[in-house]
Amino acid sequence: MPPLASPAAVEAARADWEAWRAARLASVASPTGPLALVETRWLQPDESASLEDALSGRPDTVRATWIERSHIGTGETERGIRLWDAASPAINHFVTIDTYPFAPEWVVEATFTPVSESRLLPFEHMRDDGGTRDHVVPGDITFTLDGTAYNLAAFEDEGTLLLVVGDRTNGSATYGGGRFLHVHHEPGADRVVLDFNRAFVPPCGFSSHFNCPLPPPGNRFGVSIEAGEKLPVFLDGYLPH
Repeated sequence: MPPLASPAAVEAARADWEAWRAARLASVASPTGPLALVETRWLQPDESASLEDALSGRPDTVRATWIERSHIGTGETERGIRLWDAASPAINHFVTIDTYPFAPEWVVEATFTPVSESRLLPFEHMRDDGGTRDHVVPGDITFTLDGTAYNLAAFEDEGTLLLVVGDRTNGSATYGGGRFLHVHHEPGADRVVLDFNRAFVPPCGFSSHFNCPLPPPGNRFGVSIEAGEKLPVFLDGYLPH
């Protein structure tokens, strides 16, 4: 595949790739990383609860946090409690994340075209039985790969753009539900760099207590993206689901 980025963009991506990998390994196994999530419990509308009650009888390695989401049917705010265990079975069995070697051909410079106002697009989520949740997609990310034009949708996620992509490696070499990629976009800029060497396993690949968005049709590639993370590796055949 011919290069889709300048030599400078490729070398900038390569320069701190190993540091990114090290940071990812530390992050997923941190006390509130995805390997630590052992429970997500959604409260009933009239149910009262506290983090202290949720921690009652739990070991000192467990933390509790609040979580909110919009009800998929009514749009009303739902509250829940998540429990994170720094000594979870998943952490104790975790070895590494298998990853492709750095692939310069998968550093892609693309055009970013903002939309005139906030645009909502429906994203199916893994545990919503085919239902969709709307996310704000602030612009179009476009480029051409081997003669095929792509128009990707990335949504806003805590101050950055999150791209959910699928490709032919999903379900075999990589996680079946697709992979995530953060996209840095400078305000006003009409170009972005998509470094698929930093495509990563979504939280659902580490714990069944997450509800991850799935790639929408426009974000599915008809080729194999042999770059980025493949799958987490665990001892003794352990499975996190």
